[in-house]
Amino acid sequence: MTGDRTLVVVDAANVVGCVPDGWWRDRRGAAERLRDSLVPYAAAGLPGHPGPVELVLVVEGAARGVASVPEVRVEAAPGSGDDLIAELAAAARGVRSCVVVTADRELRQRAEACGASCTGPRTVRPSPPPDGA
Repeated sequence: MTGDRTLVVVDAANVVGCVPDGWWRDRRGAAERLRDSLVPYAAAGLPGHPGPVELVLVVEGAARGVASVPEVRVEAAPGSGDDLIAELAAAARGVRSCVVVTADRELRQRAEACGASCTGPRTVRPSPPPDGA
């Protein structure tokens, strides 16, 4: 691998959907909140992938139109978010390490076939503490 920063590709729909916090009422807002919560990972990295890392948040559907911020590039999928994530993973193969953040089994298989490693949504979106904690 010749790249210096690991590429971290986040499946926005899957990661947002892992916490039933009413995201379905405002998909774009939920994607923006996820984008903002990812900012610290750009410098800190992920477990097993020290920072800095390049973060790409892939959005689709009603979440299209979310803007990038300096630490997180947002890519709007013209069709399937999974297809774009697999394309990004394939483009990184042999160039630099790539980590895909998703719980989608089929997408994980596709990404791993492209040489990426995968991790679940809790890596970037820890479960909230139970009420009263």
